[in-house]
Amino acid sequence: MAGLIREEILRQLRERIVAFATSRGLREGAEDVAQDVLMVLHQKYPHVTELTELVPLSFQVLRFKMLDLHRKMLRHGEYNQESVDDLPLVDPGDDPSRQAEQKERVTQLIAALQQLGDRCQQLFRLKLEGHTFPEIMNLLGERSINTIYTWDSRCRKQLLTLMGGQWEANPIGGIGQRPNKGRVG
Repeated sequence: MAGLIREEILRQLRERIVAFATSRGLREGAEDVAQDVLMVLHQKYPHVTELTELVPLSFQVLRFKMLDLHRKMLRHGEYNQESVDDLPLVDPGDDPSRQAEQKERVTQLIAALQQLGDRCQQLFRLKLEGHTFPEIMNLLGERSINTIYTWDSRCRKQLLTLMGGQWEANPIGGIGQRPNKGRVG
């Protein structure tokens, strides 16, 4: 009967310990600290059964455990760190330098496309509209699909030359330079 009363007292005491630890800033560690306090009471103070002795003793042990935890967190540099789960994720699309590079590439691409001949511009426009090569062949009135493939290859090659020889990064002076070869289309 006395063991049952002690267990009920410890259960209620545990709730108070968790509430106290949570109110003092130990949100995540409150349950662990309460468990540690109850272990100390069970192992070192099994003879303490009176509620008037058990409550002050448990809160004294709790204060020591909380101080130990704070010292440990301070030692490990965890005291003022934010949780990784609380930090916002980095959005690569919002990087200003990346946006500037993308804008520069688009400007360079538009300038290069405007330097192409009419046939190449029309071919790229039809491809961007989602037409297949056989559809482009019919729209342009050609009899051979190989002609369309050849035009596409030559137009892409000329566009690449106008883009400075690279699709991603442009060397300085790449914009606006005309290739030595004649224009296709």
